[in-house]
Amino acid sequence: MSDSSPLPPVRLHPEAELARAALSTPLLSRAARLARWAGPETRVDAGGGLAEEQLPAAAELLGLAGDDAAAYAAEAWRVALDTGLVEIVDEEAGTVRTGEELKLLTGGSPRDVLTVWLAALDTVLADAAVPDLDDLVDALDDGGEVDFASLDWDPQAEAEFLDGVLGNLYLLTVSEDGAGDGPVPLPALAASMLVPDGMGEPSDDVLEQVSDAMMRLDDQFRTLEPVGLVAYRPVDEALMADADEEPAAPVDDTDVSRYGMVRLTPLGVYGIRARLLDAGFDAPVVGDLADKGADALLDGTARFGRSAARAETEQWLVRREPLDAARELLAAARGADAGAPLRRLRCQQALSLVGAEAEPALREVLDDPELGGLARVWLSERGASGVPAPSEDMVFWLTVDTLAAQLAAEGNSEELQALVEGLAAQHSGFFAAAWRVGHPATAEVLDAMGRLHPDKKVAKEARKAAFKARSQQGG
Repeated sequence: MSDSSPLPPVRLHPEAELARAALSTPLLSRAARLARWAGPETRVDAGGGLAEEQLPAAAELLGLAGDDAAAYAAEAWRVALDTGLVEIVDEEAGTVRTGEELKLLTGGSPRDVLTVWLAALDTVLADAAVPDLDDLVDALDDGGEVDFASLDWDPQAEAEFLDGVLGNLYLLTVSEDGAGDGPVPLPALAASMLVPDGMGEPSDDVLEQVSDAMMRLDDQFRTLEPVGLVAYRPVDEALMADADEEPAAPVDDTDVSRYGMVRLTPLGVYGIRARLLDAGFDAPVVGDLADKGADALLDGTARFGRSAARAETEQWLVRREPLDAARELLAAARGADAGAPLRRLRCQQALSLVGAEAEPALREVLDDPELGGLARVWLSERGASGVPAPSEDMVFWLTVDTLAAQLAAEGNSEELQALVEGLAAQHSGFFAAAWRVGHPATAEVLDAMGRLHPDKKVAKEARKAAFKARSQQGG
């Protein structure tokens, strides 16, 4: 994932709702309880961890039981320390006190709560990138240093891999045709990081890498779930059994959910977006443009998918009177630059959400060579009276403008191909007239029609027309 181009816009839940979700996550709520419990008798070791003899009491306070109770209590304490919910008073004596940040969880704003949660997330992500503790103990040398080579583990590479996986999961969640609120199969997520682009059938070596990555991710997502980042259905334990062992019950090898399913929670979407912003990515939010001018709206939504563009536009319109909004949109849609056709398409889509109060603004531009065509379409669709018929020049200009906008928005899509085929079929003399259209994108549109039309004869006509248009424009 490159940080040079903006990511699709995301719809974030309200901060108050996200803050409530953060406070109710198992890990942060445990850390807060330990922070309130900490007092003059609480002791920590040299690394700031809760003293071993106090772990049973901490686990009991948290209602934890079983073999992992002490480990979960230690993890919650580490989060409390890293987030400032507790502070070390005297390192030599190992004494602590309640931290200033604890007040933010009860008396702070939703943004304050989320700031504490993001700090907790950083701690958990760092933990998730660390190998199993037993492996670490085995890798200690005589001097107490970890032999990373024997672990086959590169801390930085592991952290970057996990960041990449979470970045891809974010992209799959917010993309127009992505998973949305649905879960993503773990094999697909691992493959998105390891299978090279353009590789048809993955090689055995790549499949083995994907399998290894799935097992690592299974452990990591189990670690990340208690902080509220993901909702995770783990890999079926039966898949990890030895090949010689007989399964306890019949298994369905076609059930992809057995290989792990993961989705970002709304809180997780907020958290990963915050980390992406810190890493320099452009990660817009639906609603960012609501207070900006129509020019910013049309240019900004030019790179949005349809549903995101509509959601952004609805938020923009709700803050303005319909007639004023229509006039502002139409003024911003003018232009002969390369982005103008797509601006006019977004303008047309925005105006479709405006009621009849906007009619005077559309009538004002009926004679405008750039806006007259879309104004006639808007008025006719609403059954307005007295709408003058467009000239042939205006019809062809609007056709080229619409095709240029579709080309900019979607590239050589199936929808655009169908539009091209329909135009050529309905108008036998289309290319003979189209090359004369005084639109800056005429040659580019005709070139595209030549690429997209499946009939070789028609495609050749389109290319010849493009050549004439380019010659006419002095290119």
